[in-house]
Amino acid sequence: MHTRFFLAAALLCLTAATPAMAFDLGNLANQLSGAIDAAQAPAQQQQPAQAGGASSGAVNAAVAALSNGEVDQGLKSALTRGAEVAVRELGRENGFYGNAKWRIPLPPAIEKASGLMRMAGMGAQADQLELAINRAAEAAVPEAKTLLIGAVKSMSLHDAKGILTGGDEAATDYFKRKTEAPLTQRFLPIVTRATDKVGLAQIYNRFAGQAAQFGLVKADQASIQQYVTQQALNRLYQAIGEQEKAIRADPLGTGSKLLGKVFGAALGR
Repeated sequence: MHTRFFLAAALLCLTAATPAMAFDLGNLANQLSGAIDAAQAPAQQQQPAQAGGASSGAVNAAVAALSNGEVDQGLKSALTRGAEVAVRELGRENGFYGNAKWRIPLPPAIEKASGLMRMAGMGAQADQLELAINRAAEAAVPEAKTLLIGAVKSMSLHDAKGILTGGDEAATDYFKRKTEAPLTQRFLPIVTRATDKVGLAQIYNRFAGQAAQFGLVKADQASIQQYVTQQALNRLYQAIGEQEKAIRADPLGTGSKLLGKVFGAALGR
């Protein structure tokens, strides 16, 4: 009840300046509230089964034949390359907004009610918010480069060997452990500056923050700033993961003899 009242008040504030129209605003509030109540967690990505390859014995023997220097330099070179490509792809104008694969959608509560919002004459505001959150992510991602490269430089030989013989996303998982917390702190102020100017973002923060107290909204969706920051990081790590998989699948295709040798060993070649 508290949440529905809060949503109705927020929507009334948002539409106070719009002309009267034959539309049930109470129904819109109820629909938006219902969308929050039914907000679903993002579907977990299906992890593809690893294709059959060389036996573990062959892989272990090939990796053991590498020198420590080759493992260290090869892994650091691969991770640096993957991080730089991911940051360059996403951290530019339309890196998120102009690419359907990476575009950040509106928070689930707003997305589910977007049709009704358009009927109520608020479509332009929804579009403005979607553009703003993606521009915020594009502005924040370049901040990641220094921390990602720093994580590579501080990698131990033990870390490198573990990543080399790990799964397709072992390096991506390493980046998450080392950089997610500090990147969150770096992204938040940038995202906040970009979204504070959007009226719908402020309205969302008011009702989503209260809804979160009742467990109706996930913690990472309690504010636009938290939502965009987490979505941007998720996509950044996904982009890094794709670079990692590509290098593992075709190390010779990188044009680097060292990467070909090191990751070739991980494939038992």
